[in-house]
Amino acid sequence: MRYYIIAGEASGDLHGSNLMKELAAADKSAEFRFFGGDLMQAVGGQLVKHYREMAFMGFLNVILNLRTIGKNLELCKKDILQFQPDVLILIDYPGFNLRIAEFVKQHHLKVFYYISPKLWAWKEFRVKKIREYVDEMFTIFPFETGFYKKHNIDVHYVGNPLMDSLKSFKENALSEKKFRASNQLDERPVVALLAGSRVQEIKRTLPLMIRIATTFPDFQFVVAGVKSVGGDLYKNILKDSGVRLIYDQTYDMLNNAHAALVASGTAALETALFRVPQTVIYKVEGGWLTDFVFRNFIFKMAGVSLPNIIMDREIVKEYVQKKMTFANVKSEMQKLLFSDEYRTRILADYEQLAELMGEPGCSKRAAQKMTELLTLNAEK
Repeated sequence: MRYYIIAGEASGDLHGSNLMKELAAADKSAEFRFFGGDLMQAVGGQLVKHYREMAFMGFLNVILNLRTIGKNLELCKKDILQFQPDVLILIDYPGFNLRIAEFVKQHHLKVFYYISPKLWAWKEFRVKKIREYVDEMFTIFPFETGFYKKHNIDVHYVGNPLMDSLKSFKENALSEKKFRASNQLDERPVVALLAGSRVQEIKRTLPLMIRIATTFPDFQFVVAGVKSVGGDLYKNILKDSGVRLIYDQTYDMLNNAHAALVASGTAALETALFRVPQTVIYKVEGGWLTDFVFRNFIFKMAGVSLPNIIMDREIVKEYVQKKMTFANVKSEMQKLLFSDEYRTRILADYEQLAELMGEPGCSKRAAQKMTELLTLNAEK
């Protein structure tokens, strides 16, 4: 069968690549064409557009890049019609993907959505579009089943792909000694700085992270760098701080970290699953208006970070928008680094979180269900 897949971010590239591997195992005739990244390209098929040319974050940045976004949409539409896939598989990235889903349904092609947009956090109105334009929804968090049921939409809960990624990593993980030696790290405890995978995220979070790092000289702060982001950006922010930069070794870093400072997103959940005590920070442009939206809409949930949302209570401290100050984050980091009692409480909560996440095998379960549904459809 012919699969067209759209992933617009680094996390989507990871999950898309794992799904593609399992689809290829379940369907020996599988052909892939996709918007994605290096990991998906390594599996095989044709990369049409790299996600680094699509990642526009925040209202203002989207407005400034409307022409580029429009060109990407038109390219995608034309390419799908030329390829004529048996199914379009969308991975998160709702602003772009739901527009493509609407277009594709007009041409009577099958649409699967793998990894639901975070409609439960905000923009719940998009549920109507899911109902109209998506044939099958594959969810990765247990609470999403109830959310969609409330809107009379049945979903396939397949578990979480991060559990697959972690299992695969741990089978070949470097020892702490090798990790330190290969990256010229000294013996001080490592504190991981995960500033995000987009330029805008890094610009807003990394400068504060560096300020925090300089106040705790007995610890070794290390930035988890992303190669798709220009090196000059990191260089300009790090300058003479003494903070190390290590590219594309986030899991090795978390596997050997004492604590972490994390930009909200998938990284916060990954950090929790590696059992690393953390503080979550986040800020987007928009001033008082954005702050009002965060506090009165998103904050109606247990928080903005996935560990807190999944547990439905605060298990890691969040400093978002106006609360993302040097004083607040420094105070929290002090507890994360030095309070055994505080760290023990967080680690106990992480164990409960891991139980809720379920067993590995998400990508395989999703691929098998997808091929099963497509085969049934072809037989009708």
